Amino acid sequence: MISYKGMAQITIYLDGVTEALVEAAVRQSGLSKSRWIAQAIRARAGGEWPASVAALHGAWSDFPSLDEIRKSPGRDRKRERL
Repeated sequence: MISYKGMAQITIYLDGVTEALVEAAVRQSGLSKSRWIAQAIRARAGGEWPASVAALHGAWSDFPSLDEIRKSPGRDRKRERL
């Protein structure tokens, strides 16, 4: 995990449509613009799965385990002619 202590100031340029999307999302979220943008960057650049995806862990009880998948190399399907 990347660690940084302190605050950085960054200037970005947005087209009008993107700016309007940010403004609407910020109003709806109730966060400051800086905090909303920081969260959006972390969600994209943080390298972690979103909580909604992580919550799916174990949701399919009949899905084979990794060991079960690796037991058999399986068979390739016959390729279609072009």
